[in-house]
Amino acid sequence: MNAKRILKHLLLPSWSVALAFPRRSLQAIESAVAASEQRHDAELRFAVEAGLTFPALLRGQTARQRAIEVFSQLRVWDTEHNSGVLIYVQLVDRKVEILADRGIDALVPQAEWDAICRRIEQRYREGEFEQGTCAAIEEITVRLARHFPPRAANPDELSNRPVLL
Repeated sequence: MNAKRILKHLLLPSWSVALAFPRRSLQAIESAVAASEQRHDAELRFAVEAGLTFPALLRGQTARQRAIEVFSQLRVWDTEHNSGVLIYVQLVDRKVEILADRGIDALVPQAEWDAICRRIEQRYREGEFEQGTCAAIEEITVRLARHFPPRAANPDELSNRPVLL
């Protein structure tokens, strides 16, 4: 158990998400997701939270483990072609995880998603939350468009609105 990490998570208020991602930034991210989904047949979700709960911290939960929970809670897996992608951000640890459903996971190696995550994290360290997120959405879009070109009927299966956890 890392006492310093636990204190950081418990002391950072949930409203700190609004400092990194004000309403204007969330609207820009929502627009970027909507524009992205016009270029491919996949579905993107963006979720951000300040920190983990005390029980999760006691279990030593990682950002990746939390992202898997959020992937399920937001039903990112619930798309016709198993083509959901989650961008999960944990502000306290400044960790980003990208999870792709099995239809995409079979075509895009996790190493590519991890490289995008590290680039986002670098932008976040520089205070560029909106810009870093939108740049990552574009990188993800390029990969999705390559493997999942849009169909004539391209329904919007998941909300484009960012989720504040």
